[in-house]
Amino acid sequence: MKKQDISENQVNIAHLSLGSNLGNKKINLEWAKILLNLSGINIIKTSSFYQSKSWPDSKFPDYINIIILINTKLSLVELFKNIKFIEKSLGRIKKPKNYPRVCDIDIINFNNICSKKIYLNEKIEVPHKSMHKRNFVLIPLYEIDKKWIHPKLDKSIISLISSLSIKDLRTIKLT
Repeated sequence: MKKQDISENQVNIAHLSLGSNLGNKKINLEWAKILLNLSGINIIKTSSFYQSKSWPDSKFPDYINIIILINTKLSLVELFKNIKFIEKSLGRIKKPKNYPRVCDIDIINFNNICSKKIYLNEKIEVPHKSMHKRNFVLIPLYEIDKKWIHPKLDKSIISLISSLSIKDLRTIKLT
């Protein structure tokens, strides 16, 4: 009889950032949510849609972003693999970093742990290394989880939003 690992049945809680700046952006994000759900990921909460400038090149189309709170029995690496498969299924193709894309899904937080892993030459880092600087992550995250605390920086979501520049706060809007 195979000894069962306790972590196999653990329900993991995570925040994901979903973004799109090509095609019908809101429909792309809705399809991503459907595919996440079909792959064993339960969506608990979803933020409103937020529009922000493409970064670092504002000449690219604006993004539509959301944050979702999920639970899943998938491990961090399994979640990452599923996300990459979903992005590809929705039409994401390998292009230079920060180029426009149909769907981008990032793991922002996973069980409030700090972790770095490598999977097929890609780095998985939670919490996401740049999330505390991104208006399109922080503002929708605040909408769905007002008491969230950054596990590495030990700062509240309100404190992180307060550290954004006025320009960052003014260039994001509900859609």
